[in-house]
Amino acid sequence: MERLQKVMARAGIASRRKSEEWIQQGKVRVNGQVVTELGVKVDPARDVIEVEGRRVHLEKQRVLLFYKPKRVITSLSDPQGRKTITDYIRDIPERVYPVGRLDYDTEGLLILTNDGELAHRLAHPRYEVDKCYKATVEGHPDEDKLERLRKGVPLVDGRTAPAKVRLLEQKKNTSVLELIIHEGRNRQVRRMCEAVGHPVRHLIRTRVAFLGLGALRPGAYRELTESEVARLKQLLRFPSFK
Repeated sequence: MERLQKVMARAGIASRRKSEEWIQQGKVRVNGQVVTELGVKVDPARDVIEVEGRRVHLEKQRVLLFYKPKRVITSLSDPQGRKTITDYIRDIPERVYPVGRLDYDTEGLLILTNDGELAHRLAHPRYEVDKCYKATVEGHPDEDKLERLRKGVPLVDGRTAPAKVRLLEQKKNTSVLELIIHEGRNRQVRRMCEAVGHPVRHLIRTRVAFLGLGALRPGAYRELTESEVARLKQLLRFPSFK
């Protein structure tokens, strides 16, 4: 027997917190009866669980590492007909969702999963999951500019949190920086670099937490091993992995 909200999150329909909200709002039925209390336990193999009239089916939990190419939308569909991540994972029968986003012109690592609780914790700033980027920027930022990035720069939606920044390489007209952040604001790395006067020409996310691109090529994916999933859940402080 498991708590109802945990089963819902494991089914990939929402995070545990959102599942709790739906239960309290009377949107969930178990065996035909509306449930509004959070302490209710269910047997997912026997009980019929419905959310707003739609039955919840437990799928095999999948956690994928995907190398998103440039000019691909971080979405499951696009009304303009542009390529989306769905075009690269058609052989996955479960409906997996991206954790966070990479903008159209940014390439690199995305985590895709149908585990709602895992996705919630990965994206929540409380867990401070590192995201590592390699940015090719215009010009040659001096140490003062690098220090501003490290301490946080003011943007229209507030000052960024402290970041780890180091200079990897300087070329004739560009520099290559490594930036490690744990926030997930829209186009954050691009906006940070532009704020200190060095717009990004090319951006790739190379790592999330301890997970790197490895041998993946653009458009390819791989499934996490059981030990990697366990390590990730331990990092995210799942109750059973503390």
